[in-house]
Amino acid sequence: MHVLSFESSCDETAVAVLHADGHTLTPKADVIASQIDIHRLYGGVVPEIASRAHVEAISRLTYEALDRASLSLSDIDLIAVTSHPGLIGALLVGVNFAKSLAAANGIPLVEVDHIKGHIAAAYVTHEKNEHKEVPKPPFLALVVSGGHTSVFLVEDYTRHTLLASTRDDAMGEAFDKVGRLLSLPYPAGAAFDALASEGFALYGCDVCTYKNTEAARESEWHLPSPALTGDAAPDLSFSGPKTAAVNLMNRLKQKNETVDRARFAAHFTYVAVEGVARQLSLLLDRYPGLPLVMGGGVAANSHLRRYVARLAEEKKSRLFVLPLALCGDNGTMIAAAGYYAYRNGERADSTLNASAADGI
Repeated sequence: MHVLSFESSCDETAVAVLHADGHTLTPKADVIASQIDIHRLYGGVVPEIASRAHVEAISRLTYEALDRASLSLSDIDLIAVTSHPGLIGALLVGVNFAKSLAAANGIPLVEVDHIKGHIAAAYVTHEKNEHKEVPKPPFLALVVSGGHTSVFLVEDYTRHTLLASTRDDAMGEAFDKVGRLLSLPYPAGAAFDALASEGFALYGCDVCTYKNTEAARESEWHLPSPALTGDAAPDLSFSGPKTAAVNLMNRLKQKNETVDRARFAAHFTYVAVEGVARQLSLLLDRYPGLPLVMGGGVAANSHLRRYVARLAEEKKSRLFVLPLALCGDNGTMIAAAGYYAYRNGERADSTLNASAADGI
C-alpha cells in the first residue's frame, strides 16, 4: 500500500509518500517547506502568514513528493491528513487540499491526530534509525515539542491513553521564550542546546551531573521545577520556570548586572530536563518493563536525550529515540498514523473538518 500524507498544523508544510507492507513502513519521499525564515522576523509563528505559506507550497510539494517516489496519483491507495490539533487556518489548508484530492481521484481518506503522528513515527524503518527494529505496543511514549509535552500509554497501534501532560506552556515553547531573553534566534531549540553545552563544559559536567555543582544550588538562580506534585497525574507546568527566568533577567537588568548566557542556558536546561525526567520516572515505576519511545521536535535536544537515556537504563526500560529527521513535524509520521487508522477501519469523507483542540 502507498500512502500520500499531508501535514500543515503549524509552520511547516510537509508531504510524504510511505510504502506500507504489514508492519514494515518504508518512506519513499518526504518533502518539507519550512517557514522559519519568515516567522523569525516576528519572534514566533504568525498564524495568518503560516496559512498563506501553506497555500503557496502544498500543491508544488505534492508533485515533488510523487516525483521523488516515482509514482503517480493512480498508484496511491490512501491519503492521510493532519486534522488536529494545531493552528486552525493552517490545518484547514491541508484538510481541504487532501479532501479535494481524495474525492477527485476516488482515493480513501483518513484524518490523523498530530500527536499520534509523532508516536507513529517510531514504527517507520528509517535509514538513520540507530535501532535494528521498531517498537511494538504496548509501550510508553514521551512526546515533547513546541506545543506539547505529554506521556502516553500506547496500548496498541491506534489506542493511546494520556498519562501526563503540561498544563500550560510546553517544553519547546519555554525554550523559545527564554531563548529570546538570551538573544537567541527563533526557533531557539538548536541554539539553546549548543549554548547549554558550552555552559556545562564550563562547569566540567553534563546535564546528568550538573546537580552536583555549586551553580545548581545557587539561590539567586533558583527556578521552580516544571514537575507538579500532589496530584494523581504527574503533570508538568513550564510557565513557572519560564516566568521565574524572565523575572530573574529583569532584576539583573535593573541592577545593571549581567548573567553568563552559557551558564544560564545550562541551568535552565537542567531544570527543564530534570522536571520532565522526574515525572517520567514515576510512570516508568508505574508501568515497569515497558519500552519507552521519545519523539517530537524537542526530542532532538541532546541534553534531554542523554538524561532520558540514563533514566531508561536505570529503570531497565528499552529506549527508542526517533532519528532527528523524524523528530520535527514531517509527512512520514502522518502517513504512518494514517495507515494504522485505515487498518483499524477508520475513514473520512468530504465532511471532514479541522480542529485546533487536542483530540487524542
